[in-house]
Amino acid sequence: MATTREIETLAAEIADKIYIDVAKWHLYLGDAHLHIPLAERFYPMLENDDLSDANVQTVLQNISVPLGGGRTEVSLLDLLPATCQSQLVELLEDYQKENL
Repeated sequence: MATTREIETLAAEIADKIYIDVAKWHLYLGDAHLHIPLAERFYPMLENDDLSDANVQTVLQNISVPLGGGRTEVSLLDLLPATCQSQLVELLEDYQKENL
């Protein structure tokens, strides 16, 4: 079971490296306050050695990001550029190797 500190460490890794792209404007996940919910969902996958591209995609697909003051919602998967998704998987793999 992950401690708050472990979740925060993973969240910090995600916060300033991964971003969503809206009209070529990059909003980092820390600024969007999405890094902690992501870390909370990914950490059990890392602990259970259940990390895969498909599982990462599923998590991203299941996180809805409200836009326009909540007028619409878009999955986080649809807002992440493909390069950021690849970087996220690599970041998670590296974190798992170094910390678990």
